Amino acid sequence: MDEQPGQESFIQEPSRRRLGRGLNALLGTSSMGGTDEITSGDQTEIAVELIDRNPFQPRQDFDQSALNELVDSIRQHGVLQPILVRAAGDGYQLIAGERRLIASKKAGLSQVPCRVLNLSDQQVSEVALEENLKRQDLNVLEKAIAFQDYLKRFGCTIEDLARRLSFERSTVSNMLRLLELPDLVKSDLRSDKISAGHARALLALKGDEARIDLSKRIQKETLSVRKTEEAVRELLTPKEADVVPFPGSGDSPATLPVNHTSHVAGLQNQLRDWLGTSVEIKLTGKSKDKGKIVIDFASNDDFERIVGKLQRAA
Repeated sequence: MDEQPGQESFIQEPSRRRLGRGLNALLGTSSMGGTDEITSGDQTEIAVELIDRNPFQPRQDFDQSALNELVDSIRQHGVLQPILVRAAGDGYQLIAGERRLIASKKAGLSQVPCRVLNLSDQQVSEVALEENLKRQDLNVLEKAIAFQDYLKRFGCTIEDLARRLSFERSTVSNMLRLLELPDLVKSDLRSDKISAGHARALLALKGDEARIDLSKRIQKETLSVRKTEEAVRELLTPKEADVVPFPGSGDSPATLPVNHTSHVAGLQNQLRDWLGTSVEIKLTGKSKDKGKIVIDFASNDDFERIVGKLQRAA
């Protein structure tokens, strides 16, 4: 959500195509939480001490290097994009733009440009998810916790949440399943000792002890995701190993590409996590140095979401 100078603003003009049913929809003429029109507030300057943190913010940690760069940018150019807030008691509550608010305080600003919007709790929660999932990738466990909190807080289904965020249902479901892992494994995942691909493979095992033991082995032997999947199959009974698909991969043991190195398989899993959809890397040529990347999309909105994400990365 917090762009550096020159980057495309996430809050687009009404004439431009909207990205899914996310933040732009909330700031336009359609609401994700109802049919009432939501109008964007006028820009105004608000004292930083009057703005409280968004209680629905899923992100807990911010990259300090990127944050310092934003502080330097704000010192030189000011806050180029207004922060979104809503009235709360005698002050205001942040809707979107926490990095800009933190950086503004570090830069010594006493006031920041804001737009005051009238949004419900559910809409604010959706904006926070949209901002972080689509703009700045959360840690995979932060995503899972944010999904779980939303489902419990607002009583909706996984299908509802996936549709609102233009995600595949399986993507949301597989992220939520990571919360089933024992605390020690979740700690390894949070600290990047194992990857999301490793964690998904561990879900095929039964029992916390087996999952913890293999997580330790992954780190000790620096196992790739593919090697981890093979290790999981060895720990399962023959009957279980024949039918188990690894969560989030979309591949059963019988259909995993035979020409993939561990590196390519890992990249494929990273792309799936990042784009929130099925991705397949197909290698061709004698030396396997050519090929193509196939990205699935479920709808026009999903296509625009993926293209937008690729454009911003470029």
